[in-house]
Amino acid sequence: MELLAPAGHWDAMAAAVQNGADAVYLGCGAWNARRSAKNFSDEELPEAVRYCHLRGVKVYLTLNTLLSDRELPQAADALRRASRCGVDAVIVQDWGLAALARQIVPDLPLHGSTQMTVHSLAGVEAAAALGIRCVVLGRELDRENIRLICENSPVPIEIFGHGALCMCWSGQCAMSALIGGRSGNRGLCAQPCRLPYRMDSEKMGRPLSLKDSCLAGHIPELMDMGVSILKLEGRMKRAEYVAVVTRIYAGLIREKRTPTSDEMQQLTLAFSRDGFTDGYWQGKTGPHMFGFRPENAAEPSELFRDARNSYTQGERRTVPVTVSAVVLADRPASLTVNDAEGHSVCAEGPVPEPARTRPLTEDDLRVRLNKMGGTVFRASEIFVTMDNGLSLSASAVNSLRRAALDWLSALRSEPSQRRELPDPQPVEASTGSPELALTVSLSSGRQLTSALLELEPDITYFPVERVEEFDLSSRSTTFCAVLPRVCTDSELPALAALLQQVRKKGCTSAAVQNIGQLKIAEDFILRGGFALNIFNSRSLQEIKSWGLTSAALSCELRYQQIRDLCKPLPCEAVIYGRLPLMLTENCLISNALTCRDKNRSCGSLHSLTDRRGEVFPVLSVFGCRSEIENSQIMYLADKPDYLRCGLAYGCLRFTTESPEECAAVLRAYREGGCKPKVFTRGLFYRGVE
Repeated sequence: MELLAPAGHWDAMAAAVQNGADAVYLGCGAWNARRSAKNFSDEELPEAVRYCHLRGVKVYLTLNTLLSDRELPQAADALRRASRCGVDAVIVQDWGLAALARQIVPDLPLHGSTQMTVHSLAGVEAAAALGIRCVVLGRELDRENIRLICENSPVPIEIFGHGALCMCWSGQCAMSALIGGRSGNRGLCAQPCRLPYRMDSEKMGRPLSLKDSCLAGHIPELMDMGVSILKLEGRMKRAEYVAVVTRIYAGLIREKRTPTSDEMQQLTLAFSRDGFTDGYWQGKTGPHMFGFRPENAAEPSELFRDARNSYTQGERRTVPVTVSAVVLADRPASLTVNDAEGHSVCAEGPVPEPARTRPLTEDDLRVRLNKMGGTVFRASEIFVTMDNGLSLSASAVNSLRRAALDWLSALRSEPSQRRELPDPQPVEASTGSPELALTVSLSSGRQLTSALLELEPDITYFPVERVEEFDLSSRSTTFCAVLPRVCTDSELPALAALLQQVRKKGCTSAAVQNIGQLKIAEDFILRGGFALNIFNSRSLQEIKSWGLTSAALSCELRYQQIRDLCKPLPCEAVIYGRLPLMLTENCLISNALTCRDKNRSCGSLHSLTDRRGEVFPVLSVFGCRSEIENSQIMYLADKPDYLRCGLAYGCLRFTTESPEECAAVLRAYREGGCKPKVFTRGLFYRGVE
């Protein structure tokens, strides 16, 4: 099992390498999920790759954010630079960037970021078919779901082993973006989940602040089940933290064991939020998983001092080599050096002379060849073939050794040759600008009324888990079942049964929310849901190739970006409603109420209140998960710009609205009126950083 450590800057990279990491992941430039980290410059990246490769460590470059059309050309340049300097893989979130990478740098391996929200075997298989060489699973999966995927996956599987946990499923959080304009999908999350909130009438607390994950106690099981890569989180952490955590996990993997009490204490001192949790791994969510770390927490000075010495006081990461020396009469002395990766170099020196006084002995030669200090190499074996009675100066032996090791260093650091192909043709837009059709997204069956249907919404979306609540017999609209944003393998049978009910009721359309749902819904007319995070024209082109007939765009796009998209298939955007902020595996309702009060069950209205008094509704969704909605309703009916964006559909997203309000809002978008007293424009005009 490969240990993958964070490298938010050069010192952290050195700390990871010197303490036993098999690979590091790092960011370069603006397109990575930790833009607030120091990261690496374009000039530093090749040096970082050489540093790591010389020591036998892989380098994975993070380009795991959503990208706009204007940013894709620069991202293409970044892909080419990464390929040229020998980066071992690029971690991506954006399906458009993944498609672009396949076309321009086809030999550069791609890893699917956890931001892709791939969390099922079908999702892994679909991603692999699209050229993803390794998939990073969601942190929320339990051991049995991980085991099933590992045992059947066509590509290596990576999981998070230690570090911070996001409250929301990766790739599905818009809370930072909606509240502060800093998008987690764009690498600038402001971590609103660490702030105080009050759930319903409970006292103010931190119901969104999870403890850090720690799977140190499960290393043998992880290795046995076939996890290929264990990732340590922490590109925003200091180098000393990286050194401590990497050293401990490297030892656990090397010795295939669980940690000692002293090692657990060191992990806790390095960083924790009221301790650690393995709740997701165990499949046991709940209040015990939450914790908070005060900003003035004391630094473990002694532990960090020793950690700092590990990467600043000499070379600890040495490379074993086999050395073979040949010193024979009447021929040049030679030195051959081999490493475990198959590199072999041979250096030649002067012809040895007959000894006038003391001849060179085999022991003398071994001592001189073994002096590799100042390099990353150490001699694991030395073989000597020599004639007696010869003389070869110490300087000549030293020169042979230096020449061979310099050559071997160059070979180990040399980037592999990869193809670079021209940029693909621009994405072709569909001909003409269709007239905007209005669709409605309902959260419960009571919102589907005759008054609403009389207004003939073009499409009526309903959550598949609530199919029993809906009468789908009306011919005045097209019904479409919305699949859940998350559905693990253990939940697939339940989803399959729900889709059978949908089909029996005569509904033939389904909106998929991730790539793993294409297979289970293949008998339906497929539409793309907003959870696919479509942010650019190439992503639209890519998902069209999946067989989708329309696509909902990311709620983080501003209207100029929507307008300028090339639209190879009909596009939809939310133009009214509460935008979803978070999808949580931990059920907020259950955590607050422990499901004990039937009068305050999942079907009742629940809310989260922040320090400023803003109230965020909390809905119960498929899989006993919670969806946090924005505190304010987005309203655009009085702004004609949404009609000029080339959209095929404008979606009115109803969550907490009464049946009467749903019909009134649809009428307002058709005829005017019904403007909310308090509302927001969402991100339609301001967009995100």
